[in-house]
Amino acid sequence: MMTERTLRICSISGSLRSRSSHTALLEAAAELAPAQMQLTLYEGLADLPPFNPELDIEPYPAAVEQFRERLRASDGVLICTPEYANALPGVLKNALDWLVSSAELYDKPIGLISASPSPQGGVHAFASLVLVLTMVNARIAEGATLLIPKLSGKLDGEGRLSDPVTSEAVKALLLALERTIRV
Repeated sequence: MMTERTLRICSISGSLRSRSSHTALLEAAAELAPAQMQLTLYEGLADLPPFNPELDIEPYPAAVEQFRERLRASDGVLICTPEYANALPGVLKNALDWLVSSAELYDKPIGLISASPSPQGGVHAFASLVLVLTMVNARIAEGATLLIPKLSGKLDGEGRLSDPVTSEAVKALLLALERTIRV
């Protein structure tokens, strides 16, 4: 029996906080991932300059080129976003703006998590993210989206995912992303 190659997933947290619950969710996802899937957290959002079309020419800013290369080298992407003022965090929107004129996300399978302390689970940020990803022609994997309401109650005192229902939902999201990539 031939083993399938390991899928490379670039995970992106929309939060820059050092003890971000959204980054913790992505770290949990890396632990819950199927055996043939490797999630690697992209940690350069804060290094990306504010988007300016006049800078979107060769040679590209180094941080932008590194971000784009990371995405080109990935089989898929998993984004976990908080909701700030009923929308995406500016730093995540800025990163996505750098991809509008390039093809790194074109038809790239994407999984989405929006998590919030609110009972709605970050529905506005989720809708904003879907809108932007549609604009760059990303392929949101069927079954690979998740809204997590009341996030703080699903983490332990160390900020790690401790809710078994949410853990199972994250596993299901990752399996859906894997199916989409392998098709």
